[in-house]
Amino acid sequence: MTTFTTNPVAFIPKERVHRPVDASIVSSLGSEPWKSSWWKTTDGERPTFLYIMAIHILAVVGLIFFATPGWRIMVATVSLAWLGGLGVTVCYHRTLAHTALRLHPAVKHLFIFFAMFNGSGSPDSWTANHRQHHSKVETFEDISSPSVGGFWWAHLRWLWQAGKIPLDRWCPDLDKSEYRFWRRMQVPLLAVSLFGGLAFGIPAFFWLGPMRLVMSLHAQCFVNSIAHMREVKEAGEDSSQNIAWLAVLHFFQGENWHRNHHAKPSSARFGWKLWQIDFGWYAIWMLELVGLATSVKRAPTRA
Repeated sequence: MTTFTTNPVAFIPKERVHRPVDASIVSSLGSEPWKSSWWKTTDGERPTFLYIMAIHILAVVGLIFFATPGWRIMVATVSLAWLGGLGVTVCYHRTLAHTALRLHPAVKHLFIFFAMFNGSGSPDSWTANHRQHHSKVETFEDISSPSVGGFWWAHLRWLWQAGKIPLDRWCPDLDKSEYRFWRRMQVPLLAVSLFGGLAFGIPAFFWLGPMRLVMSLHAQCFVNSIAHMREVKEAGEDSSQNIAWLAVLHFFQGENWHRNHHAKPSSARFGWKLWQIDFGWYAIWMLELVGLATSVKRAPTRA
């Protein structure tokens, strides 16, 4: 069993930990971008805003005209969303952002593919955003705090209004060709993810494309928003909370046990009790059995 640290920025070189926040983190909308109109974008994020608006409009159209797409399309949609969610929780979150385990390169890059195909962005930007969030949680420097900007800021708006996190500060360990490759592949992969269903008909386009991407987007965003809106807090705690019903949107992959995660952020296990289902952890456990996951860090089995 590998020990773990509770320091959320332990993986950042020491000389970077206490450095003031880079000016590039501050949005071009000002130091309090959550006070801007929701449709305004910070520099360079107009494509992000237009993409998010487009998939929502298309998802509503698809739901109106193709509410029952057939079981084959439904199975394919759920399967892609499941694999994408597993890529995020096992690879992006537990492996890259918190170094809670090491994955075999083939498994790691397969997970990255599914995460990106699910609209979760490149591994370096996801990691940088998440590390910054843990380091600055619920302060004015937290990129996605509902306690600062409110529910909709934490849920969606920060994606196009907060500004870009400097990768050289928050994920210098990912400054490698293998991750830069995925950054270059982001737009082509997302285009195939959004429009690829057209090859199987119009209903498949809506379900495999915008409807799946919207569902997956909101499932992830609820972890930033509602999972950080616990009002009753003890001294020294943040507002992170475990939300049982959120497990359904995450296919029971463990991201909903968010208070557990904030308590021991370097642990690869999010569900600490038997009833706290965590398929992300079960996948890691099986990968460890066959030697495809190593250096797995565990938390005590208590909530």
